[in-house]
Amino acid sequence: MAASDALVDAARAARAHARASYSTFRVGAALQCADGAIVTGCNIENATYGLTMCAERVALFKALSDGHDRFVRIVVVADTAAPTPPCGPCRQLLWEYCGDIEVVMANLERETARHQLAELLPMPFDRRLLKG
Repeated sequence: MAASDALVDAARAARAHARASYSTFRVGAALQCADGAIVTGCNIENATYGLTMCAERVALFKALSDGHDRFVRIVVVADTAAPTPPCGPCRQLLWEYCGDIEVVMANLERETARHQLAELLPMPFDRRLLKG
């Protein structure tokens, strides 16, 4: 896991900034860009829940808005014994902008799982389907 130690640490640190006053489920994410940059995000909840933003999307949107467009892997950290994978909307957006990147899941003590995004989103909807 040596290549992603810094990513796991960054995701754990980002989790500390989560705004999860409704669910108390704090999540941190760290997205590794192809140029080596690490962009982090945390979940940010809202009273309407529908406007809540997941940590993975926060990291992705920050990276895209900073001009990054190629990505290697993302780490997702939550305080759970079981792996906590990205939700469906996050998987879709990660596929759209990152392709088949590595997804590493960890908790506060250790890595819990590692998958390629294609394993988590086996039949993605993407631009290939929009061409007639």
